[in-house]
Amino acid sequence: MGLKLDNVVPWGRSHAEYQRMFDITIPELELKILDCGGGPASFNASMTRRGYNNVISCDPVYQFSAEEIARRIQATYSVIVEGVNANRDKYVWQGEIASPTQLGKVRMAAMQQFLADFTEEKKLGRYVTAELPVLPFDRGQFDLALCSHLLFLYSDQLDAAFHFHAILELCRVAREVRIFPLLDISGEHSPHLSGAIRELRQQGYRVEIRQVDYEFQRGGNQMLRILKMDN
Repeated sequence: MGLKLDNVVPWGRSHAEYQRMFDITIPELELKILDCGGGPASFNASMTRRGYNNVISCDPVYQFSAEEIARRIQATYSVIVEGVNANRDKYVWQGEIASPTQLGKVRMAAMQQFLADFTEEKKLGRYVTAELPVLPFDRGQFDLALCSHLLFLYSDQLDAAFHFHAILELCRVAREVRIFPLLDISGEHSPHLSGAIRELRQQGYRVEIRQVDYEFQRGGNQMLRILKMDN
């Protein structure tokens, strides 16, 4: 049956995972990027440390202090790792993530990097408290909007209407939108995907499913790419 969660939980991925999940090329790292629903991912922190100044992350969890987020991460840690361990056959174990224990270490390293950055830099505006389906950004403010492990993953908690309106909002603020993964939390194909693609195409967007060089959920190696027709 796969892993089940009642609510969206803070669980962050690394810079390297972002590049692979979203098939981000080196030149694309120069774009104005929105990491929507970024939570405690280290992508923003890592990009800034590498000398980029072009990433904004938004998430409702940013209303809390670093200490409060850290406590939520600790409360989530065992739930995720134990749940994944109980469903080991649903995941691909390779490279630096060869076991549930290694998964926990990799995720915690990324989240600790986020926490250190969030403590120092929240006041500079790189982390914005906001949540879909309404974002406090201007039309076309970003070149690229990324949404990792929120839309489609939480298909049980977020209905089809939410998904459609959330994606339209991402398309409002960015010229291109990429969403990963396209499976739900239990590793099944999201029931909202085909309807969202149909509605977006009817609205005049170019939509494609692209295979990427990243797979942790078994079969979860595809992202959704959405562009305005004039791109």
